[in-house]
Amino acid sequence: MKTATKLILLFKDGVSSGEGFASLISKSLLPNTNSNLRRLEDSFELSLDKYGINDHKASGNLIHFLGNNGVYEVSILLLEYYETPILACALNELLALLVGENPNIPTFVVPFLVEASKLKLENKNSITTYDVSLYGLEFGPVNTSTQALGSKTQRPPKSLRIYDEQLACLVRVVGVLDIPTFVLVGQHARHISPNTLNEDLEVIYEMGHHLANYSSLSFKKERIVWNPPMSLRIREEPWRALYG
Repeated sequence: MKTATKLILLFKDGVSSGEGFASLISKSLLPNTNSNLRRLEDSFELSLDKYGINDHKASGNLIHFLGNNGVYEVSILLLEYYETPILACALNELLALLVGENPNIPTFVVPFLVEASKLKLENKNSITTYDVSLYGLEFGPVNTSTQALGSKTQRPPKSLRIYDEQLACLVRVVGVLDIPTFVLVGQHARHISPNTLNEDLEVIYEMGHHLANYSSLSFKKERIVWNPPMSLRIREEPWRALYG
């Protein structure tokens, strides 16, 4: 599976309407007006039989931006929504393939939009203000791309704990495969209101600008129509429907 050395990895969140965070980000990153980049779309489907999983495959979509002579300048990869343990197997199969088939190991930049209740500090229940809207975390070997992103984002405090299954799986897999990875972690509100929607949008816009700078693409914030579905959160944490 051929990709550019600059790779943005997005985790789909199970929203079928195409308005999920991953889909919105992928639609908002486009070549600059004066750019000669050409867009190429593809899909993939990888067997998980060796993990004993016969009823699921690791699948998703790829968006490549090609320059002169067909050179892959940047790739955006959208992985379908999976729950653990299938998520861990799918992610391991995908990343191992990307590392094995590309002569130069790609640098992964991975944006996560995490519910504020899943960001916790020691001795505190959760982070409830937007004073720090976005954190940057580095994993694996450091290179100029991860250093540049690290210089423009705030490192999380050591006491911060992030309870997100997708992020936890990613950290484990890139650690084993030793892949240079930079994770952007932004928080969004659990309860929807006009104020929280605006705050969520500001976080998404900030993420988009960091991704644009990394990829040399243009971020079109007018393409972001953010309407987080309540049904998704209920499905992810069904016990909250019973206990509030």
